[in-house]
Amino acid sequence: MADVAMWQDKQVQAEFKDKAQTRFKEIQAELEGQAVVVAIEPESGDYFVGPTLGKADAAAYEQYPDVWVYFVRLDKPEAAIALPTW
Repeated sequence: MADVAMWQDKQVQAEFKDKAQTRFKEIQAELEGQAVVVAIEPESGDYFVGPTLGKADAAAYEQYPDVWVYFVRLDKPEAAIALPTW
């Protein structure tokens, strides 16, 4: 089960988001021009790309089942959300 602290602790949420956004900035240039969703696992720095949220999640789930990841649209980075893989 995904860590419930993400729902309950604002500091955990902020640290997770900061790590994920830092990693996103590192990889953003190499993915430029693609209309994709990126799923980032902030602790490892691993990321998974898909044309949709569902495809990015499926790729992330293979390696990280039921773990919190940060989903972000490359063409609209402000449309980001932390969710456990499903």
